Amino acid sequence: MTARDDIDAVEADSVTPIRDDPSALRLMMRNRGVFWGGMLLAVMVMIALFGPLLTGDPIALNPIKRLKPPSGELFFGSDFLGRDIFARVVYGARISLVVGLAVAAISVAIGLFIGMIAGYIRILDGIIMRVMDGLMAIPAILLAIALISLSGATLTTVIIAITIPEIPRVVRLVRSVVLTVRDEPYVEAAIAAGSRLPLILHRHILPNTIAPLIVQATYICGSAMLTESILGFLGAGIPPEIPSWGNIMSEGRTYFQISPWIIFFPGIALAMTVLAVNVMGDGLRDTLDPRVARKM
Repeated sequence: MTARDDIDAVEADSVTPIRDDPSALRLMMRNRGVFWGGMLLAVMVMIALFGPLLTGDPIALNPIKRLKPPSGELFFGSDFLGRDIFARVVYGARISLVVGLAVAAISVAIGLFIGMIAGYIRILDGIIMRVMDGLMAIPAILLAIALISLSGATLTTVIIAITIPEIPRVVRLVRSVVLTVRDEPYVEAAIAAGSRLPLILHRHILPNTIAPLIVQATYICGSAMLTESILGFLGAGIPPEIPSWGNIMSEGRTYFQISPWIIFFPGIALAMTVLAVNVMGDGLRDTLDPRVARKM
């Protein structure tokens, strides 16, 4: 084997995605960020799925128990209408997780398609990216509030309003990967062999975007949950009759000095969930990076 062959072998190994390695799952589990972030997120998902079976009605009014502090009967206390904060926080977990996962899935799907087209078809690149730059120039919260005010505050509207500002970030990420990969020898060989554009994108371009998109999706999920809570806190998100962490804290801010638990417990739940998603995203980033994975 010549020196040139050795160099080629090293270069090929340096760009091999870790997902092609059968030990990828083991590496992920060995990463503390992936393990502990995933465990904490799994606990929050279990609470969202099965917690309502163990709690009462989150919208049931009980004026006799209004503004009661945490106790054995009311674990998280009650609000100004006597509603159980624990039940409302548990039900609010469903809203935050649904919004986070839906926004991440939709924005990644749409951004992947647009980014691959923009990165591979040069004539459309400038047009698409100028549109994406225009969307990114508008603050995400203001754009979401504007969209919700035009169509009304529902769960579907909130998801759409949060998804639109996230799409340009995914497009830019995918486009940067495509611009790097499209000049690789194997892509040029596929073009020379007469492969159609959809086949080239699916077989040669798409696999290289999976790892960074998985990491990006975790950050989008955490960001979407924060944005939903901000919208709810501002009164522009989920309707008040549907418990969400944002509107629970919004309703409790008037009574914060005398009943801080109304804001404290949903705030802790939000912080723990977003922390779990971000820690898991950091771990996935380290694991899916071939250079870091080899050191591990």
